Formats: sequence, structure tokens, C-alpha cells
Amino acid sequence: MTDLHEHQYLSTTRDVYKEAALTPDVGLCCTTTPVWQLPELSIPKRMLAMNYGCGSTVHPRDLVGQPKVLYVGVGGGMELLQFAYFNRQTGGVVGLDVVDEMLGACRSNLAEAEASNPWFKADFIDLRRGDALKLPIESNSIDVAAQNCLFNIFRDDDLKQALAEMYRVLKPHGRLILSDPVCDQAMPAALQDDPRLRALCLSGAIPLQQYLKRLTDTGFGTIEVRAKRPYRVLSPHHYATDQLIHIESVEICAIKDPMPADGPCIFTGRTAIYYGREELFDDGKGHAMTPNQPLAVCDKTAAALQRLGRDDLYLSASTWFYDGGGCC
Repeated sequence: MTDLHEHQYLSTTRDVYKEAALTPDVGLCCTTTPVWQLPELSIPKRMLAMNYGCGSTVHPRDLVGQPKVLYVGVGGGMELLQFAYFNRQTGGVVGLDVVDEMLGACRSNLAEAEASNPWFKADFIDLRRGDALKLPIESNSIDVAAQNCLFNIFRDDDLKQALAEMYRVLKPHGRLILSDPVCDQAMPAALQDDPRLRALCLSGAIPLQQYLKRLTDTGFGTIEVRAKRPYRVLSPHHYATDQLIHIESVEICAIKDPMPADGPCIFTGRTAIYYGREELFDDGKGHAMTPNQPLAVCDKTAAALQRLGRDDLYLSASTWFYDGGGCC
């Protein structure tokens, strides 16, 4: 990308989110993920209207033990508030953004949240100005990092840099939670190069397998694809495309585990079920199954079991839903 295009791309993105901070735009993003309903959690209306994401990055099982949390691209602060619900420590959640107006709107929303949530104190959240491409965060200091519908805006080199920065700041075995649009169809160049459409989280979507490879190339040894849902349709009636383009939103957890010698463990919701006559089936590689008991398996293990050619072993296709447990 030329310096001129780079400037236009960054300038347009900041303008879009400056506008969205000053005047909440409910239609800017369209998540199909329900908003968490939790005891004693009240979300201000303006904060809810500024829920600029395509999914959710808040999962209670990631948040056991009051982890140090980093959230990049603060929006209206709703996910910051949800993270703080589980953390409840002064400065336990760090929120970063490059748009001053968004930081201001978020700070105002959090003040309103403090007035309506007796358990919440605004100083639970440390709001800072900061760039995803150069995080002002110490290395190996974060337990859980998250971003929602931000990284898809980046061009490939910037995406690699943003992922490398997240990897750097995470502690060993720390978790990066991502929610982003993906698209397995070819995105027309005219749409890819439109800075406003990229800023609106429409034309920067890349294929899921390419996204997963970016994560494993960064060094993440375990990947969980937790959800994949229909998100948007780009129609020839409205966009510079000669075919319908279907975009999905995906929720992924990338874990800073050591890279296994035989490659990463990527869970896409596959299951193995042994239905043979023996009391136990053991593949000799640490995967033991009793009859008719499902076992969640990563894609690597599923492929290895498939190669055995057994007629008493069922292997599901990817369901694109994974909620923990399994072979690794």
C-alpha cells in the first residue's frame, strides 16, 4: 500500500469511529450474539447502542481467577464492563483506542455504569490511548487479550503486526479472544480497496483458514473456533460485485501454548465416537475412547484417526462450535 493510500485508510477508519462515538450508530455492526444477562449487571442504553462488534469476546471460563485483561478498540465500553464484572480489581481491565472521541464516549458510559451498578467502580478499567500495532503494554503481562471486529479492518501486514503484538504481551498460556468477519468467497479488489467499507467491517474479511494460519504463524499452538454465524450479505444491488458475497462472523480463542512438534491443535468442533466391541479403544497416541462416548478432537487428531481406516469409529465434520475439553 502506498503512503497516500495508507494515510487515507487510517484517516477514514478514525473518521468513521469518531462519528460513531459522537453519534451512536446502532446499525454500524450487527451482532447475532445475545448480550450477556448476568446478576446485578445493568448496561446503560447508550453503551448498548455503541456495541460495535460482530460477536462476543466475553466467556466466563476464560475469566476464572481475576485475570489481567486487555481489550483493544473500546467501543462504547460494554465488553469492558462485562470483563470488569468478572475481574473487579482496580486497573484489572485495560482498554485501548486510538480515537480520542471514542475514549471520551466510553469514559462517559462507564461513569453512567458506575451509577447504576453498585458493584462497579470506574477505576476497575484503565482507559488509555494506544495503537493495536504498537501496544503500550509490557511483554508477558496479560492473561486475556481481546478485540471485537477490529482486526478485519487491517491490511495483511498490519494484521500480522497486530497479532504479533497481542502474542508479545500475553503471558505463557494466555488467551487471545477474537471476534471478526470472515469470507471464503473472493472479495473484489474494488471493495477491498475501499477504505470506508473496510472501516465498516465489510470488505476486509478474509477466509477463515487464512485467518487461522495467521494465528498459527504468529506462534499460537492451540486454536479454538468457538462459533461461526451468518453476518452480512453484499449484494450487486448495493456494492461493486457481480455476485452475492456472504460474510460470517467468527469467534476464536488463540492460546499462547507451545507449538507442538507435529503442528498446532486447531479445534473446529469435530467429534470422534468409538462404537466397536472392545471396552476401550486407544490409538496409542494418548486418545482413549470408551464405546459411544463422544470425544472432542482437534483437526490434526481427526485426520490421524481418519487415516486408521477403522469401521468402528465415527468422525464428525467441523461444526464450528467448540466449548472446551477433548483430546489435547
